[in-house]
Amino acid sequence: MAKSQQTFSKREKEKKRLKKREEKQKKKEARRAEAKEGEGGIPFAYVDQFGNLTDTPPNPSDKIKVKAEDIVLGIPQKEEEEIDPVRRGKVTFFDHSKGFGFILDVESQEKHFVHVSGLIDEIDENDAVTFELEKGQKGMNAVRVNLA
Repeated sequence: MAKSQQTFSKREKEKKRLKKREEKQKKKEARRAEAKEGEGGIPFAYVDQFGNLTDTPPNPSDKIKVKAEDIVLGIPQKEEEEIDPVRRGKVTFFDHSKGFGFILDVESQEKHFVHVSGLIDEIDENDAVTFELEKGQKGMNAVRVNLA
């Protein structure tokens, strides 16, 4: 009796498998029929001169000729500018007891930290100074500070 139940379930599984296969085949044929009814089947897209996708082909008169040697692959080389390392600024704050202060860069309007170890001349608040910048622990520090 157990043997007949087992074969019954096997037959049911086989029927389900065949039914799924037939449904899959019907869906596949329906997709093919829809594709043939449309324009050429597969939708086609063009890219215009601004990089936007369109469904209309580009105008051949708008085509731009590009020479192969004008195409740059990778990152373009930066032209090195001669930057004067000596900058001009004004001392906005300096605490002699603690040994540090801040200098306002005249050109960029940025404040830079200055430590007493980076001083060449004695400075006070509102002094015009010249200085150079070096990378410090928390940003750029003013070093080699002279009175202007």
